Amino acid sequence: MTDLDQVRALAATETGLCVVSTTRSDGSPHATVVNAGVLPHPANGVEIVGFVVRGDARKLEHLRRAGRCAVTFRRAWSWAGVEGTVDIAGPDDEFPGLDRQAISRLLRDIFSAAGGTHDDWDEYDRVMREERRAAMLVYPERLSGR
Repeated sequence: MTDLDQVRALAATETGLCVVSTTRSDGSPHATVVNAGVLPHPANGVEIVGFVVRGDARKLEHLRRAGRCAVTFRRAWSWAGVEGTVDIAGPDDEFPGLDRQAISRLLRDIFSAAGGTHDDWDEYDRVMREERRAAMLVYPERLSGR
């Protein structure tokens, strides 16, 4: 059995590098590599797994449609999987209580939770806005691992 503390520790060994699995509209799997981290949900404080997606990414289309995904972190033979529903917050996906400034902070928080650092946060924010990036907040409904 895995818990979010184990997910957090495993993610830290790979600067949050993990595989996100969604489903296409025909039901076939779609997997991509992203950076993710564990952090509190900005609306309710529940610990979630967060990652950021470009506004033109196929996975964003899949997540909007299906509303669920699996995130798998690994290091050597150790791995941790988190499956659950997804809240989306971004310029094209309004989230109650999160204005543009709150979404910018959330994107930074996710980046930091995944082990990222930045020398120029204003530039980071500009690129996030330009690419219409959105925050994916995965509720940990099912955890697995080894």
